[in-house]
Amino acid sequence: MSEQQYNTPNWERQTLEKVAMAAIVEQRKTRQWGIFFKVLTFLYLFIVLFAFMGWMGGGDKVLGKHTALIDLQGVISSDEASADLIMSGLQSAFEDKHTQGVILRINSPGGSPVQAGQIYDEIKRLRALHPKTPLYVVVDDICASGGYYVAAAADKIFVDKASIVGSIGVLMDGFGFTKAMDKLGVERRLLTAGENKGFLDPFSPSDPKQEAFAKTMLSEIHQQFIDVVRKGRGKRLKETPDMFSGLVWSG
Repeated sequence: MSEQQYNTPNWERQTLEKVAMAAIVEQRKTRQWGIFFKVLTFLYLFIVLFAFMGWMGGGDKVLGKHTALIDLQGVISSDEASADLIMSGLQSAFEDKHTQGVILRINSPGGSPVQAGQIYDEIKRLRALHPKTPLYVVVDDICASGGYYVAAAADKIFVDKASIVGSIGVLMDGFGFTKAMDKLGVERRLLTAGENKGFLDPFSPSDPKQEAFAKTMLSEIHQQFIDVVRKGRGKRLKETPDMFSGLVWSG
């Protein structure tokens, strides 16, 4: 510092102000770098956590080549094992470029032919789009009726020797209460607009025409089922007189 500066009034104050300002600037720089490194650390930890959760199954995607597993459990219906739910899983599996194969694990006694048909059609569509990705069905305890309808779309079906498979048929069940009503003195008062609006009403006497109509519908759906099995199993299918009768067999 020059002699002139020493002679300047309040030079001590000016010097202290400069030192204080320099310290403040240095603190700000240190704080900014500290925030920068903290943000970097947070991002790193977030990326590591995200990758870990995805690897452990917390995400929708699996890292690297893999075999996709989809479960079809319980009665096939719009509520339990719905077509929307199973189809969503199948689509994610086939559309993932790392999927080497798809396993559809079935443990179902069947259910809605409509829901089963939708799943079957979606499997056929996805396999046409991704011909190099095989789909295998693995059966747990049971794969019957609508469950087998779905399985018929697979490249191969694997079963345990004690698994129950088959039941290639269609049913429509109900009850008749007319005799019980007669004993109890209960009168059925059914009003309809349309001759068959009370179709197969359990509280009315059986109508032969309505029964015949219902059997025709069942036969049509049954034939759809048979066609699906024949097409899906191809030459591997060794038909017998009882094959499409609704019987079940062990694996």
